Amino acid sequence: MTAGIIALAAITLLIGGAFAGLLVEGAHDFSGAWAAFDPYLLRVVRFTLWQAILSTLLSVIPALFVARALSRHPRFLGRAFILQLFAVPLALPAIVAALGILALYGRAGYFAGLFSAIGGGGWPGIYGLSGILVAHIFFNLPLSVRLLLEALQTIPADQWRLASQLGMGARPAFRLIEWPTLRAALPGVAGLVFMLCITSFTIVLTLGGGPAATTLEVGIYQALRFDFDPARAVALTLLQIALTFVVVLALTRLGANVVGDTNLPVAPRRYLSVNGTEASLNAALIVLALLFVVGPMAATVAAGLGADLGRLAGEAAVRQATLTSAVLAFLSALLSVMLSLALTMARRALALGRRAGPRTLLEHATDTGAGFVLVVPPIVIGAGWFLLLRHAGDVFAVAPVMVVTVNAVMAMPFALRAVRPAYDAASERHERLCAQLGIAGWARLRLVDWPSLRRPLATAFAFAMALSLGDLGVIALFGSDSVQTLPYLLLARMGSYRTEDAAGLALLLGFVCLAFVLAADWLGREKVGNV
Repeated sequence: MTAGIIALAAITLLIGGAFAGLLVEGAHDFSGAWAAFDPYLLRVVRFTLWQAILSTLLSVIPALFVARALSRHPRFLGRAFILQLFAVPLALPAIVAALGILALYGRAGYFAGLFSAIGGGGWPGIYGLSGILVAHIFFNLPLSVRLLLEALQTIPADQWRLASQLGMGARPAFRLIEWPTLRAALPGVAGLVFMLCITSFTIVLTLGGGPAATTLEVGIYQALRFDFDPARAVALTLLQIALTFVVVLALTRLGANVVGDTNLPVAPRRYLSVNGTEASLNAALIVLALLFVVGPMAATVAAGLGADLGRLAGEAAVRQATLTSAVLAFLSALLSVMLSLALTMARRALALGRRAGPRTLLEHATDTGAGFVLVVPPIVIGAGWFLLLRHAGDVFAVAPVMVVTVNAVMAMPFALRAVRPAYDAASERHERLCAQLGIAGWARLRLVDWPSLRRPLATAFAFAMALSLGDLGVIALFGSDSVQTLPYLLLARMGSYRTEDAAGLALLLGFVCLAFVLAADWLGREKVGNV
């Protein structure tokens, strides 16, 4: 119980400190913060919403047809492998995906010659709104396909059997059977994608290309790191919080899964009758979507292998950044797992102690407290602490602490999903026996709960470490020449036009993050298999 209260206090301190920094700065320069609500800020808000709306439409509408195509062909060649590939973008750091998209569609990309020939002139590249949209579609199209396919697989087999007996064709089957299910799932899927796009930072920072394509989060970063305009940063941050709060509230009402869990039961369904024309169209759709998703990943690998990896490995800056990333990610993952376990144990203890009656405020806090971090993006927390700490000394000196704590808390919603069900199940089995034998505290955790929690904790740790390794949000604000992580060094090499080095670093970073996410997925599956 005490550990859970300490965990709640730590989360409250982190988020509350960020808000305190914003309030202090706003009160100190209220007129400046008010004056920051100018046409530029309105333009930034308009672009933030516009790119999120376009990204959502361009991701979800094609995903409807691809998901339906996959649903209509449960024995499509390589279907399970395609679905696994569609999960890979979720594991890639955004900056790695941005490098892959530039290697493919950029001014000097693999397709630059083709686009120049089609356009009849020089290919200007993909920086700006087009680059942002392509990157967002790369991440969110496969996510939407998996979520919509999961919804389609909930249709009872009896309905398909009846449709087959009635000789129902593709159009009436879509109108009478598939569309009602898709329509019910669409608001949640679209809301989740919109939320991810409106809080996108790294993609807009790397592919935005200038002030004309700036979102609120990038505006906060630019106001603090380049213009050093705290009043504008406060105004931008408040607007970002308001927007995210409204979106999360809408998602909650729509019943969307804001953590984005896309575990798919891939059991084949029968009783489908598909004619040759429809099969050809569906196959073309699936192949096109597959090529779109695989293209940037293949380009990342090809460009990375073209870099001088031996020289990069020998550079002191690369070795130092790799070591810094590994240490900070390890500490962040460890802290995230400890906080999640403490909250889970406290929530369970409070629920058992309550027996009946309404839940207390503390129980509510241990249950949903970690979810509040989804309302406050990392760049907002970083901005608040940046403004608060600049009055106390050198803000860049606390970069490791900020990176570890913010990334740990941001990974908690995912870690809780892995730890909580296993702990609740173990508690259900052992609670009475432990009470009779008087086993509690560390002895109970070591002797009774550890065998059940070992794999879920490892899953949570691996996933949290992958998230922390690829994060650029906080280190972009607090990073300096003395504290650099791999994403920060990659961004610096991109900024100095050392694209070959950036491609090599992207390959290394992407490979490490993918390995950790695959390990987390494998550990999670093993856990299920052992139940």
